[in-house]
Amino acid sequence: MGKLHKRRKGYSDEELEEEEVEEGAKEEEETEADMEDEDGEDEDEIDDEGEDGEEDDSEDEDDEEDDSEDEDEIEDEEEDEDEIEDDEEEEDEEDEEEERRAYRRRRRIRNQIISYLVIALLAVGIAAGAVSVGRRAASLVSQKKQEAELAKELEEAAKQEENEEDLVIDTPESVEPEPEEDFLGELAVSYYSEMPIEDKVAGLFMVTPEALTGVATATQAGNGTQEALSQYAVGGLIYFSQNIKDKEQITEMLANTASMSNYPIFLAVDEEGGDVARVAGSGIEVTEVEDMASIGAGGDTSRALAAGETIGSYLNEIGFNLDFAPVADVTQEGVESALGNRSFGSDPQAVGEMVSNVVNGIEGTGVSACLKHFPGLGSASEDTHEGRVEIGKTVEELRSSDFVPFSVGIEAGADFVMVSHATVPALDGDNVPSSLSGKVITDTLRGELGFEGVVITDALDMTAITEYYTSEEAAVMALEAGADMLLMPEDFEAAYNAVLAAVQDGTISEERINESLNRIYRVKCAGKLDN
Repeated sequence: MGKLHKRRKGYSDEELEEEEVEEGAKEEEETEADMEDEDGEDEDEIDDEGEDGEEDDSEDEDDEEDDSEDEDEIEDEEEDEDEIEDDEEEEDEEDEEEERRAYRRRRRIRNQIISYLVIALLAVGIAAGAVSVGRRAASLVSQKKQEAELAKELEEAAKQEENEEDLVIDTPESVEPEPEEDFLGELAVSYYSEMPIEDKVAGLFMVTPEALTGVATATQAGNGTQEALSQYAVGGLIYFSQNIKDKEQITEMLANTASMSNYPIFLAVDEEGGDVARVAGSGIEVTEVEDMASIGAGGDTSRALAAGETIGSYLNEIGFNLDFAPVADVTQEGVESALGNRSFGSDPQAVGEMVSNVVNGIEGTGVSACLKHFPGLGSASEDTHEGRVEIGKTVEELRSSDFVPFSVGIEAGADFVMVSHATVPALDGDNVPSSLSGKVITDTLRGELGFEGVVITDALDMTAITEYYTSEEAAVMALEAGADMLLMPEDFEAAYNAVLAAVQDGTISEERINESLNRIYRVKCAGKLDN
C-alpha cells in the first residue's frame, strides 16, 4: 500500500481539488489490498488448525508448524507495521480534511463576497432606477400641474372674453383705446381741449400781421398786436420783406409776438433760397443760398442738405419756426414752368433726393419744413396768383412723376404740405381747385400718400380762388375738404366768422376742428417735448 503525501503549501485551489481526486483513487486501491491481506490471514489460520490436527503423524509436520509460527510472527510484525502505516494515513487524512475544510471556508467567504457585491450592484441599480422613476414622476406631476394651470388660464381668458363681449353689447358706443404713452398727443390736447370755440376756429388761420392788426405795414409788435391776438388767437403769422428792416428789429418783433400770444404760435416765412428769400433778400447779413434749380443741376445732394441747414439755422436764430420750403414740384421738359428756377428739375427721382435733403437740413435746426405745391405745379406755365390753372396729366403720370418728391419728402419728416389752387381733372372731375377738394386732400394726399402732418392751403387771396369763391366759401370748403390751416384769406374777418358760424350751426363739427388742432399742436409741442 502506497503512502499518502501531505499537500504542499502554495498549491492553488484547482491543484488541491485534482490532488483530492488522486488521493481518493489511491485510498480505494489500498482498501482493496487490505481486504486481500485479510483473506490471506484467514486462510493461514485455517492451515494452522489443519497442521495442529496432524502433529502426531510425523515430525516433518512439527517442523512445518515451527516454520508456520515463524511466519505468524513475521505476519504479526507486518500487521504492526500496517497499523503504524494506518495511523499515519489517518493523520494524513485528518490533515487533508482540515485543509479541505479551510478551502471550503475560503470558498464560502469568496462566494459570500461575490454575493454581497452582486447584491450591492443590484441595490445601486435599483436606487438609480428609483431616482430616474422619481424624476420622471416629478416631471409628469409638474407637466400635469402646468397643463392644469394653462387650462385654468384659458378658462379665465374665455370667461373674460365673454364678459368683454357682453360689455360691448351692453355699451351703446365703443371706446377705442388711446395710444400708450403718447406724451406728445397728451400735451397737444392739453392746449386746445379747454379752448373756447372762438379760439379754436382762430387757431386754424395763418395771416399777415397787417391782416391781424389792420395797419398798412407792420414792423413791430406793440399794443395793437396784443389787442389783436387777444381778439383773434390765430394759429400763425406769415412775414414778408416789408416786415423786415434789420436783424435786431425782426428778432424783437417775433419775440414780442410770441410772448403776446395766449397759445403757441407759428411764425412763418417763405425762405426757399435764390430769388424767394424774404430774410436773405432784406439786407440782413446771413449766408445766402443759391436757387434750387442750380443746386439740382449740380446733382450733389450734399449741397441740398447744406442749403437746408443754412436756411434753417439763421431762421431759428432770428425767431422763425416755420419755413414754407422746399419746392417739391417737378418741371416738364419743353414747358416753361411758372416756377422758374424754384424747382430742382424735371427728373422725379433726382428732385426727390434733393427735396429729402433740404427737409432734413431745415427740420434738423428745429424749424418746420413745408413741401409745396401739391399735387404739383411744375408742368404749369400759368400762375395761380393771376388766375385759374389746370394740370392735364393722368393719374398714372402724376404718380410716376409729381407725387414722387412729395412721397420722399413726407418720409423724410416734413411737418407741413401746402396744397396748390390748380385744378386736376384726373383727381377731381368737378374741376374744383385742389386746395378746396376733398378728393385731392383727403383721398389722395392723406389716403394714398399717407401724410399725417399739417395740410395748409396756398394763399387764399390768389386770383385762382378769389375770382371764383368768396373768402367765406373758400374757408369753409377748404376745411370740409380736409385742410388744417387756411393761409391768408382775402378777407380774414369774413372767413373767420364764416367758419365760426359753420361750427355753431353744425355744418362743420367741433370734432372736425379738434382733428386739425391736434395735428397743429403736435407740431407746435414737439420742440417743447424735446426740451
